[in-house]
Amino acid sequence: MLTGRRSRTALAACAALTLAGCGLKPASAFIPDVEPGSIRPIPGLKDVTFRVTSKEFTEQLILGKIAVLALKAAGAKVKDHTNVQGSASARRSITTGNNDLMWEYTGTGWITYLGQENPIPDAGRQFTAVRDLDVRKNHIAWLAPPAPLNNTYALAVNAAAQRKYGLTKLSDMAKVPVAQRTFCVESEFFSRNDGMRGMFKAYGLNYGSTVPSGNVLQMNTGVIFNAVQHGRCTFGEVTATDGRNKALHLTVLDDDRRFFPIYNPAITIREPLLRAHPELTGIFAQIAPKLTTPVMTALNAKADVDGNDPVFVARDWMRQQGFIK
Repeated sequence: MLTGRRSRTALAACAALTLAGCGLKPASAFIPDVEPGSIRPIPGLKDVTFRVTSKEFTEQLILGKIAVLALKAAGAKVKDHTNVQGSASARRSITTGNNDLMWEYTGTGWITYLGQENPIPDAGRQFTAVRDLDVRKNHIAWLAPPAPLNNTYALAVNAAAQRKYGLTKLSDMAKVPVAQRTFCVESEFFSRNDGMRGMFKAYGLNYGSTVPSGNVLQMNTGVIFNAVQHGRCTFGEVTATDGRNKALHLTVLDDDRRFFPIYNPAITIREPLLRAHPELTGIFAQIAPKLTTPVMTALNAKADVDGNDPVFVARDWMRQQGFIK
């Protein structure tokens, strides 16, 4: 469950909005009973306890629950520590040893944690680069293969704005008059190197002049969807795998200058822990290739649009795939 000032503000705002647009879900530590499927009990993991974490947004909650259920099916004991506020906090819990593993995105690792300025446009080369550098600098291992889904940042517009200004790609931002060139974004997107200001620079805009500071509103993800749908902002920050894009009839603009990195998720874990339990690689090597962009978008929609709890979305998908029973 989200806590603190930010969540109370978001929940108050969402009370007046549609469920589909809100997208706030409780993420309890409840772990349903599951039986092994293609993921079989591994003797070396019996009674070993793993602490699984995730960030707080829907896709991360579902991925975190998938990891929890996979480890349980393999015979491990699992503590569900998913739903941590923000990328930096979740990552820190891994590097400091307060948690053991989580799904992380290659673009986030490369730009945010490893301080690289230029993303690598090839997904395979990007994964190899972030894997090799993170283990060398921080002793954090990335399990191969990464999932093919690409949770990249994007901007979306509603149908009225799309028609009025002929918006199909990010370079079309410059076509919108300055007064209407408004943006709704999360605070993390506002501050990240691979976020708003970098995007403006790549597309010839400047925060504070061609995009006045008053034209940028920071808000919760769920509120962004409703703000864009109802025209409060012309542009809203979304991710490519969010199921609400289609449900709310939003147009996702093409990143025609390829500014945003590729964000393929993979399990990250401290290197010594992986050396002690190398069987983990085989478990997640079964799962990751099945997590494509269409699959993840559909799973996200089951939570954010249909109102299902992320843990049951994860369980049902894993049963369909035969990983568990």
